[in-house]
Amino acid sequence: MLDQLEHAKLPDGFYLREDVLLIARELLGKKLCTDVDGLFSSGIIVEVEAYMGPEDRGSHAYNNKRTNRNEVMYARGGVVYMYICYGIHDMLNIVTGAEGSSHAILIRALQPADGIPIMQSRRGITDLKKLCKGPGALAKAMGLVKLHNGISLQSDKIWIEENKDVSPENVVETARVGMNFEGIYKSIPWRFYIKGNPYISKK
Repeated sequence: MLDQLEHAKLPDGFYLREDVLLIARELLGKKLCTDVDGLFSSGIIVEVEAYMGPEDRGSHAYNNKRTNRNEVMYARGGVVYMYICYGIHDMLNIVTGAEGSSHAILIRALQPADGIPIMQSRRGITDLKKLCKGPGALAKAMGLVKLHNGISLQSDKIWIEENKDVSPENVVETARVGMNFEGIYKSIPWRFYIKGNPYISKK
C-alpha cells in the first residue's frame, strides 16, 4: 500500500494552489515520468525555478503579456508549458495556480531513474550526471518537444508521481539562471535544488 502511494500521480489539487514557491519546493524529490512512443522513462526532480505571474520580470507572462507562445501559462494549473529556447532547446515548465494566474515552474534538472538506456539514446551520451543536467538536456532525454505543450499532467504521456519528500534543510534557495535585467527579480532566490545532489545543473 505504501509503495502504491509513493507511485501515485500528484493530484490536480497539488498544482492548483496559489503559492508557486511552495509548489516548486515540494516538486523536489518527486518523480517526473514520460511515456513517449511507448517508451517509458523517469527521473527524480532535483532542481527547479519558480516564475510568479505578471509581476515577475523574469516570467514570460510579465506585465500580463499574452502571445501564442505563452498562452498555456494562463491555463488552469496542472498542464505542461513547453517552449523553445534559442531556437534549439525544448524547455519543460509546469503551470500552477487558478486559471489566469500565469504561474509556472521550470524543471531544470533530473536524477535519471527508469529507462536510462532510452534517455542515453535520445541524448547520444552515456554520462549519467550529464544526461538530464539542464532544462534542454532533460527535455530531450525524456522525449519532450513543443508538441507536448498544454498536455495535462493527469495524462498517460507525462505525469509526476509522489516520491520521497525532501526536508526543508536540504533545499538550497538561490538566484535563477540567466536573468539578464536589473531589479529585484534578477537575484530573487527562486531557484531551488536538493543540497549535495550531483545531478543539478549548477550550484
